[in-house]
Order: sequence, then C-alpha cells, then structure tokens
Amino acid sequence: MNRIKGLGIALAGLALAAGAQLMAADASGITGTWTTSFESQVGTQTYTYTFKVDGNKLTGHAKSNFGESDLTDGKVDKDTVHFVETLNYQGMELKIAYDGKVVSADEIKFKRDVAGQGGEEFTAKRQK
Repeated sequence: MNRIKGLGIALAGLALAAGAQLMAADASGITGTWTTSFESQVGTQTYTYTFKVDGNKLTGHAKSNFGESDLTDGKVDKDTVHFVETLNYQGMELKIAYDGKVVSADEIKFKRDVAGQGGEEFTAKRQK
C-alpha cells in the first residue's frame, strides 16, 4: 500500500512541476490566437495573430486581409510585448513594428508603426 501511495505522491509532484514549467514558459499569458479590426490609411484591416511565448521570446504569425507573415524580433517583458511583421504590400516590403501592453487575460492594447511612418492604435482580443 505504501508503494502505491508513494507513486501517487510522485506523480502529483511531476504534474505540479510540469504545470509550473508551462506557466514559467508564458508568464505573460499571451500564447494563443488574437483578433482585431481597425481603420487605417488603406481602409479597414482585419488581423488574426497567433503567438507563442517561451520565456521572454515571442514567435508567431500574422494574417490579415492584406497578407500573411511570420513575426520576428518578438520579445515579452512582464505585461509588455514587441514584435515586427514584414508585410508584402503591393510589391513593397513593409516592416511594421508593434508595441503592446497586456491589459487583461483577453485584451492587448497595441500601437504599431508602419515603416517608420506612424500607424494605428487598437485592441486585440483573445479568440476563444
């Protein structure tokens, strides 16, 4: 009986350790799919972002009505996030830098700068 009890305690300890490691991998809670729609100089833009956070590194993908790209230079520090989207817009490569602040488990407020020319502010919401 003690062997079974000991095994149960060991398995519970492993489960707790695995859960703690997952939480540490994304303490910001950003990993997942986020959506937004906002007005810009080129009309309404609708985006779906897929983020994955490991420690303080963010990777992911952006898909909009203007195209798709993998995200680069992604960083997370507590409740702030930064990444760059490289979008091919009408044959031109545009670097779009994003800076965001996590305001709740389901919202991130972003400011983006399109090729150093300014940009938009918007809120992305977690897709459920």
